[in-house]
Amino acid sequence: MTKEQLVEFVRQRGLAVVATRAPDGEPQAALVGVAATAAGEIVFDTLTSSRKYRNISSHPRVALVIGWDDEVTLQCEGVADLPLGEDLDRCTTAYFEQYPDGRQRAAHPEIRHVRVRPRWLRHSDYRAESYTIEEFELR
Repeated sequence: MTKEQLVEFVRQRGLAVVATRAPDGEPQAALVGVAATAAGEIVFDTLTSSRKYRNISSHPRVALVIGWDDEVTLQCEGVADLPLGEDLDRCTTAYFEQYPDGRQRAAHPEIRHVRVRPRWLRHSDYRAESYTIEEFELR
């Protein structure tokens, strides 16, 4: 999977389940709206009062599952952070293109945008006519 294919896949699906680790080590998952930057970063917004925000602040390694329709999915593992400055501008531009209503949410004082930089991907296509499972390391 190329970076361009990753970006296209994320933009076409728009939703992901993000898994984070709680302070006590327990896994927690949430459905989030996602966007992708041209650089292959995955972006979503969250409230600072959310479990995922607190978890990412303590343990930035996350996993995402993107896509489940048509038996095609992408698993992703990476490191999450809260971008600032030009990085934040690039990430929010991509996010607002995917979710124009995100501009209204961004006005909320507790909204933050999270960036995930993927390190590992598994693209799985379980359809009989195109069955493939491929893994990719990104650095």
